[in-house]
Amino acid sequence: MPLSKFDLSVIERSAPAYLIGVDEAGRGPLAGPVTAAAAFIPLTAYPHLKEVNDSKKLSEKKREALLAVMRSSGVRFGFGFASPRQIDGLNILNATFTAMASAVGRLTSALGALESDTLIMVDGPHKIRGLAFSQETVVGGDARSLSIAAASIFAKVVRDRWMLALDHRWPGYDFSGHKGYGTKAHMAFLNSLGPCPEHRRSFAPVRKALESRTGAA
Repeated sequence: MPLSKFDLSVIERSAPAYLIGVDEAGRGPLAGPVTAAAAFIPLTAYPHLKEVNDSKKLSEKKREALLAVMRSSGVRFGFGFASPRQIDGLNILNATFTAMASAVGRLTSALGALESDTLIMVDGPHKIRGLAFSQETVVGGDARSLSIAAASIFAKVVRDRWMLALDHRWPGYDFSGHKGYGTKAHMAFLNSLGPCPEHRRSFAPVRKALESRTGAA
């Protein structure tokens, strides 16, 4: 059921003063950062967000447009990320937690939110490790909670813009096209050129491409 058909989820109707949705973008790609966003939606903004949905169900143009609508409606965001080197050092799950915790920290600090009046809703089955705030996990949350859907759009838009910048910095890999995911075209560039500093060397396809080139040398 699309979010436009929802009033507020059960959790959001019974939430404390600050309900914050958290989601990530970029866990699966072979290159680039994993990004995370935290979103707080004031009640006055809800009537303007009928088209907000899971970012994966929206086109790039629609995500950009909805982000502009959300910002003009008063939705507040916090952002966090983990670099490819952090991903390699921590593993992707822990790096995602790092990015999420950073996003939550930035937003709660900006809002002046206290632990006693804040609930963090996290997309997926895992709570954010080391976070003092109360948390609820929501599997498929970006299609069930407007707050998480808003966070998913912000995280995806920022990451896509980031990959466009990396395309200019590291031409030849077409980062702006595949956004770092392991497409057939990306694998061809990776095997031909070898990994660049933005590739995640702990991911098997990148590691194999690096080993192949090292062996050939």
